[in-house]
Amino acid sequence: MNTSDSLPRVRAAIDRLRVESDEPVCAYVYDLDALQRHARWMRAALPDGCELYYAAKANAEADVLKTLAPWVDGFEAASGGELRWLRQHQPGRPLLFGGPGKLDSELELALDQPGCTLHVESLGELHRLSAIAERLGRDASIFLRMNIGVPGMGDTRLIMGGKPTPFGLDEADLPAALEALRNCPRLHLEGFHFHLMSHQRDADMQLKLVRAYLDIVHRWQREHRIEVHTVNAGGGFGVDYGDPARSFDWLGFCSGLERLLGEREETLRLRFEPGRYVSVACGWYVMEVLDIKRSHGEYFAVARGGTHHFRTPPAQGHDHPFVVLRGTQPPVVQDMRVTLVGQLCTPKDVLARQQPIAALAPGDCLAFPLAGAYAWNISHQNFLMHPPPRMVFLADGGMGVG
Repeated sequence: MNTSDSLPRVRAAIDRLRVESDEPVCAYVYDLDALQRHARWMRAALPDGCELYYAAKANAEADVLKTLAPWVDGFEAASGGELRWLRQHQPGRPLLFGGPGKLDSELELALDQPGCTLHVESLGELHRLSAIAERLGRDASIFLRMNIGVPGMGDTRLIMGGKPTPFGLDEADLPAALEALRNCPRLHLEGFHFHLMSHQRDADMQLKLVRAYLDIVHRWQREHRIEVHTVNAGGGFGVDYGDPARSFDWLGFCSGLERLLGEREETLRLRFEPGRYVSVACGWYVMEVLDIKRSHGEYFAVARGGTHHFRTPPAQGHDHPFVVLRGTQPPVVQDMRVTLVGQLCTPKDVLARQQPIAALAPGDCLAFPLAGAYAWNISHQNFLMHPPPRMVFLADGGMGVG
């Protein structure tokens, strides 16, 4: 997961922003050419019989969606708002609609969308969807999201299943769900959805999970005399922000997946819906240093912006990697450890703590890579009413600024 190739383009974008405005720089810079190369690479590695969807919750910028569209089978939404946004910016593309707590109005909206598959999270949601489908006279394809335990599934920082969670149905609820479906011919069971963990960096363990999903769906087909076509194995492929080379091994996973499917002569299709792993490396968050101060023996660099724009570091609990882009001023600190903070009046506004820095001065820029997913869109953007960052999109040698 290489970001260094984008750095010269990021520097050029900063230079252009400085020409356009005297205000200190604060911007997200997205390298759409790098995003396209990455998505194409992911798609090319995926074996036959597999589908690739993009989870828009990671980053739903319209330019990001447009760049990904040729390389994915469709998009996944987790709210009615995302569903409307995707339909507006990617009309006619297949959509998946998942997530707990769907409103009746959102279920109606999904039923109105051609090519939209719903992921049902509970018996209550299934009964509500059934009643709405009958009332509207609409047919719908659905997946049942299942919360199952897989022996030896391991652990990650974010477990979504295999234990009590708001997500999916227990296996014990499956007979009741199938009975409800038999009583509602408007709803068509196309498959099952599993997403037991996120931040998964172990490709071998992920292969074991996929094997377990396929095995259990084949068992359910025999036991319950049903026929489905697809298993959605979710996403959750992990990114190591401190050492990107240790991120999820997509190529190794896809090679193992090809062997697995070939050995089994698998009849079920597999569907994946990653988000972070797709878009994270295309984005940079850039802050211009406003002030450098010493407090109780420690140095702080105060930069324009902060965690209200870029919540990833506190959300992930890490010191985010960064690059210093030096300006023209002589350094104020040299060969010192410096804590990088923003403009918020809270001591929690820290992007990286006590980091070794060769040289730094006001006017320099701090460029944070791996900011293309779960960054701007998960941040508390209105806190203190600071202005938003500029949005810069680099593509085909050009630059669009919002």
